[in-house]
Amino acid sequence: MNDWQRKSPLDWETYVNKMVKVAAVEKHEYEGWVLTVDPVSASIVLAAFLENEKVSISVVLGHAVQEVEILKEGDDEMRQRLSCIFAPEKSKAYSAEELEKRKNNLKTWLETNHIPVTEQGELGKTLCVVGLLTIDPPYGPEECSSSNEIILSRVQGLIQGYLEKQQ
Repeated sequence: MNDWQRKSPLDWETYVNKMVKVAAVEKHEYEGWVLTVDPVSASIVLAAFLENEKVSISVVLGHAVQEVEILKEGDDEMRQRLSCIFAPEKSKAYSAEELEKRKNNLKTWLETNHIPVTEQGELGKTLCVVGLLTIDPPYGPEECSSSNEIILSRVQGLIQGYLEKQQ
């Protein structure tokens, strides 16, 4: 086990959102912004920004890491760019008011169509359909979850149709 692998997750967290140079076995060197460090394997996930807004992702396996040198601290803009790398293309941030409106509109629509729906969770943000399916914010077909694939498919189709009519 090398020095890098002996560090704790709290130590590794100090490298996140920073530009680093990683020296690895066999004289390999990698540079990039640290997205995360896997707490089990100590592997480092690096992001490098290329031209045309493309991103290159590299993973340096924890057992191969010999030294990590911080080259640059990330500012708020860089933190934002890094946090959006794995976000879905169409992901949209909704305000609390917009989410509440979307939830209430969907709940009303489901109830109008005689589909029993309740609110779940500490803050009532999750909708529960027939006790078998949940819908989390922002209340689209992708946020539906159920172990019953038939119900899941049908409710996702209903929500998709509902959302298309709203536009």
